Amino acid sequence: MVNTSSIRGFTLVELVVTIALSTIVVGFMTIFIAGPVASYTDQSRRAELVDLAENSLRRIARDVRRALPNSLRLNASGSTIALELLSTADGARYRDRPPPGDPSKRLQFSAADDAFNSIGGFRNISQPFSSNSHYLSIYNVGVPGADAYELANVITPPGTQIDIDTDAVPGEDNVRLSPAFKFAFASPGQRVFLVDGPVSYLCDGAAGTLVRYSNYSIASDQADRNSAAELLSAGADATVIANRVSSCSMDYAPGTAQRAGLVSIALAVTDTGETVSLLHQVHVDNVP
Repeated sequence: MVNTSSIRGFTLVELVVTIALSTIVVGFMTIFIAGPVASYTDQSRRAELVDLAENSLRRIARDVRRALPNSLRLNASGSTIALELLSTADGARYRDRPPPGDPSKRLQFSAADDAFNSIGGFRNISQPFSSNSHYLSIYNVGVPGADAYELANVITPPGTQIDIDTDAVPGEDNVRLSPAFKFAFASPGQRVFLVDGPVSYLCDGAAGTLVRYSNYSIASDQADRNSAAELLSAGADATVIANRVSSCSMDYAPGTAQRAGLVSIALAVTDTGETVSLLHQVHVDNVP
């Protein structure tokens, strides 16, 4: 037989006291732990928002710095702000005087020309280079008659075959166009740009997105390229750069031939009731 007198347990009072003390301990632990955990969560969210906004602004700045001079333009429609530019893949200086014994290597402006040399050569493309989806542009000043968006006078037409490779003259490249093209104006700095096409950023405060569009057809009027529907119907590829965008604003001062232009972009992103706002300014070289 078991001696029940030697068996002991918890009384109801002891159990209630134990539960009460445990509740107090857990409460103190919650006070001391919940604060740091919430602080860490808040810091992580803020860091993520700052990273999102900063990377978005840097992405825009990189494209702006590659823009063909005088090709950047802004357009607002409802809650959407559209920034568009013609992106350059490379640039060089064309030969305006022929080397000894070979006048064909000079770029002619008096008639359509199908071949010329560049001094110093193109440095950002692999050679031999061959494309009928790129453009060559000389002296785009962004005014009627000298506006690359018009696809005339200062830029080769769509579908022009462009071939570039190293010339026999040391330090020079040979550029060939098919069909031949007559550039309307000479550049004071002999600058020629290889354009790979238009790029647009649409910042939609209502949808909360910043989207980059590329690889689409050029339109002379930006009002025909200031919405997602218009850009996608023109063949654009869309890449979401940022979500959770609560507001954005863009401003562009084109400057002059002696003073660089300036793009100012303010972007705000929001998550869980907390907003991070950043401002970025980019200088634009508009010397054609």
